[in-house]
Amino acid sequence: MGDRLGTVGDMDLTESTIGRWSGRRVLVTGAAGLLGRAVTEVVLQRGGSVLGLDIAWTDANRIDAPGVVEIAGDIRDRDLLDRLHRDERPDTLIHLAAQTLVGPAVEDPIETFSTNVEGSWTVLEACRAAGTVERIVVASSDKAYGDAGGRPYRETTPLRPAHPYDASKAMTDLLGRTYAQTYGLPIAISRCANLYGGGDLNWSRIVPGTIRSVLEGEAPVIRSDGTFVRDYLYVRDAATAMLVLAQAVGRRPAVRGEAYNFAAGQRLSALEMAERILAVMGSALRPRILAISRNEVPVQRVDASRARHELGWRAQVRLRTGLARTVDWYRTYFGAAAS
Repeated sequence: MGDRLGTVGDMDLTESTIGRWSGRRVLVTGAAGLLGRAVTEVVLQRGGSVLGLDIAWTDANRIDAPGVVEIAGDIRDRDLLDRLHRDERPDTLIHLAAQTLVGPAVEDPIETFSTNVEGSWTVLEACRAAGTVERIVVASSDKAYGDAGGRPYRETTPLRPAHPYDASKAMTDLLGRTYAQTYGLPIAISRCANLYGGGDLNWSRIVPGTIRSVLEGEAPVIRSDGTFVRDYLYVRDAATAMLVLAQAVGRRPAVRGEAYNFAAGQRLSALEMAERILAVMGSALRPRILAISRNEVPVQRVDASRARHELGWRAQVRLRTGLARTVDWYRTYFGAAAS
């Protein structure tokens, strides 16, 4: 894939890789979430429209834009999904909805499995029954690989999750492959690194939690011992990855049932990430390390070379730029909340 990258908004993309989406109706599950909102923005910029399904629409995450229909509902509601396909006839599905937090997954694995696994098969069954969806991306996660002993995750790395959230994403991953291979649905699976960006209101995560603490004049908190290493991917890069993958699976049968890693090669420990945020914000505060987290993989490294070679995708936003944009978003958010 030798396409050169052009420009769309603040991102470099190629027309032949992501394409124009004019006239397309895209069902985005989990549309109120961090990635769902970013995917919606890119779809609108490319000329498409979005049916945004989410159980948790609020005034804080509402998308007020032409071309977006916000739908409040649960992905486990088969009747709702059938009505959406019958009445709205989406031609593309980006399935992002999930319970995404490790801690709550440990405390309540049943709800996590129900949302992430039952929810996924309900979404895919509705697509199978409708028979009109031309491209589907199912969001798995790098967490599905489990602990690889610090070795880079490649798509050939076995999925060996050991904890509830990780296992739920591995099961979602396998459901996507099953529906592609058994029923011929045009499904591809994404496995993204840790996402960050403006709009993430889950304060237990290192990026939004650190930024909020600094804005409130408090020392940021690191729940682990600070040494856990993650790959970090700016959310806008992840959003474009979803559309690039959707475009590919709609055009190329060989992509059906296949999984692709998406990462930027920006690997930091939790302490290093907190320190980068503090530097961007010009803060002299120092993190408090609690060392209380459990059931997390110590080192995760994601190899995204397959996506570069086969899809023509690569991350565009460097860490400092992404963090600066993220900090700006939260400054505006908390400024508006205080006014």
